[in-house]
Amino acid sequence: MSGVPEEERDGGSGHEPASRGEFRAQVQARKADLERQFGARKADFERQFEAGKAQFDQAQERIQARTGRNLILAVLIGVVFGGALLLSLLFLKELFMLLAVLMVGFASYELAQALRKGSYLVPRIPTVVAAVVAVPIAYYGGPGGQLLAVLGGILLVTVWRLVEQAFPKAVAGSRGLLRDLAAGAFVQGYVTFLASFAVVLTAADGGQWWTLAFIIIAVGADTGAYAAGLLFGKHPMAPVISPKKTWEGFAGGALASLVAGVLLSVFMLGNTWWFGLVFGAAVLLTATLGDLAESLIKRDLGIKDMSSWLPGHGGFLDRLDSILPSAAVAFVAFQLFG
Repeated sequence: MSGVPEEERDGGSGHEPASRGEFRAQVQARKADLERQFGARKADFERQFEAGKAQFDQAQERIQARTGRNLILAVLIGVVFGGALLLSLLFLKELFMLLAVLMVGFASYELAQALRKGSYLVPRIPTVVAAVVAVPIAYYGGPGGQLLAVLGGILLVTVWRLVEQAFPKAVAGSRGLLRDLAAGAFVQGYVTFLASFAVVLTAADGGQWWTLAFIIIAVGADTGAYAAGLLFGKHPMAPVISPKKTWEGFAGGALASLVAGVLLSVFMLGNTWWFGLVFGAAVLLTATLGDLAESLIKRDLGIKDMSSWLPGHGGFLDRLDSILPSAAVAFVAFQLFG
C-alpha cells in the first residue's frame, strides 16, 4: 500500500476534500441566495398585485361614477336572482310562487316606506300581509282569485288606516286621511295586482314559458338600453323624470327586445316571427313606461332608490319596475295567442 501515490488514495483528484465547515458555509450561502431571490420575487408580485388592484379600483370608480351603481355587485346579484328564476320556472313552478312572495313582500314594504317620506301614511304591516297572501291566492285561484285578493288587500289596508285615525300619535305627520287611503290602494294596485299577473300566468298550463319569455325580453330591453346609453347616449329621453335615459339607449333596448322577442317566439313559445316582433315591442314599451313611472315616483318623493337592500340595484322594486307592467301584457298575450 505504501507504493500507491497519495493523490490516488484520495480519489485521484489531486485536491484535499472540502472540510465540513466549508460545506456548511456553502449550503448557508446558497440558502441565503435562494431566500433573497424568493423575497425579491414576492415583493415584485406584491407590487404588481397592488398596482393591478389600484387600476381595478380606479376603473370601478369610473364605472360607478358614470353609472351610479356598483356594477360588479349588480351583476352578481342579477346572476343569483336569474338562477333562482330559471330553477323555479323550469323545474318546479311552486318555487316561483315562493319567489314571488318574497319579491312582492319586500317591494310592497319598500313602496309603503318610501311613501311615508312624502307624508303618505300607508300602514306597512297590513300592506305586506295583503301582498304576501295575494300571491298564493292568485296562483291557485286564477284571475278570479287574483281580483278578490287585491280587493281584499285594499279593504284590509283601508280599515287598518281608519282604525289608526282614532289614535292621534299613530297618525302624526299625515297630511290627510284621503291621501293616505289613496296611497294604500295605490300600493296594492301597483305592486300586488301587477305582480299577480305573472303568478296567474305561471300557474297556467305552459304559462311558465311565457313568464320566462317576457322577463327575458324585459331584462334584455333594460340591459340593451343601459349598454347603448352608456356607450352612445347623448340625447336625453326624459330629462325631467330620468336624466340618464337617452334615445340612443332606448334604441339599444328596442333592438335587444325585438331580437329576443322573435327568437323566443319561434324557438320557445312555438309562435310566429311576426308575433315575436309585436310581443317584443309591447314588452319594450311597458318596461320603459314602468321604469319611467317608478322614476317619477322617486323624484316626487325626493329619493334615489326605493331601498339599499340590493347593492348595485337599490331595492326590490327598483328591479321590478319594468317587469310589473310587462306581466299584464304577457298575460293578455297568453290569453289571445297562447
